[in-house]
Amino acid sequence: MNLKLTLGKVAKLLNVSTDTLRRWDKSGILTAERSNKLSGHRYYSNESLETYLYDNIFKFCYKWATRKMGQEPPSIFYCQNSSIFQARLSKMEAELMKTDSLKDIYSLLVAITGEIGNNAFDHNLGNWSDIAGLFFGYNLKSHQIVLADRGQGLYKTLKRVKPEIKDDKEALKTAFTEIISGRAPENRGNGLKYVRRVVEMIPIELYFKSGNAELTLTKNDSEVKPRQAQKRMLGCLALIKF
Repeated sequence: MNLKLTLGKVAKLLNVSTDTLRRWDKSGILTAERSNKLSGHRYYSNESLETYLYDNIFKFCYKWATRKMGQEPPSIFYCQNSSIFQARLSKMEAELMKTDSLKDIYSLLVAITGEIGNNAFDHNLGNWSDIAGLFFGYNLKSHQIVLADRGQGLYKTLKRVKPEIKDDKEALKTAFTEIISGRAPENRGNGLKYVRRVVEMIPIELYFKSGNAELTLTKNDSEVKPRQAQKRMLGCLALIKF
C-alpha cells in the first residue's frame, strides 16, 4: 500500500524543518508530489520516502541516534526486540549470500553485525534511556550496514564493573581492547574485541561512536585510537562499510 505522508509528518520523522523539505523538493533531493494543481499541497509516498532513507541511511541513523528527544525510527529500521533483530539479520545474510563479490566475507559481516546488535539488547535490557530497541538497516548498493541504540552507552555500562574508567574515550578503548563485562559477575566481554579481530582480517571499515567519543578501524590499524566526537549521543552507533 502506497501511503501518502504529509509535509509535517515527514519533517518530524526526518527531524528537519518544513522549509528544509521545501528546499529539498525544489533541488530534487527528496521530491514531493502535489495533491492537486489548485491547492499544491505537498505529500510524500512511502515508496519515495523509503528510497530516500535507504540512500541516506547513515545520515538518518546518525540524526536519530543523536537527537535530544527520542522517537521510534521508521518501522523498516526499527527492531523493538532481539527476536525482530535476529529475523532481519537472517534476511540480510540471505541477501549478502547472493552477492558473488562477498562470498568470502559475508558470514563475518553477519557475525559482527550480530555482535553489535546483540550487545545493545544484552546491556540495555530494562535500562533504555528513552526509546527501547535498535535501529538496524543496510544498503547493499552503497555497501553500508548501520546500527544504533539509545541506551546507556559504553561509559555507564562499563563503569559499573570498572569504576576507574574516567570518560567516554577510555570506555570506548576499553570495550575494543579489554575482556570486561558490563554485567558482573559474568565472565563476558569478547563482543567488541571479536569485532575488532574481524576488521583486522578483512577489507572493511568500522566507525563506532558512544557518548562523545568515536573511532574508526580498518584492516591496517594496529591500535585503537578513540577521538572526541563533535556531538554527544546516549547509546552507541556503528557504521560498517564493506
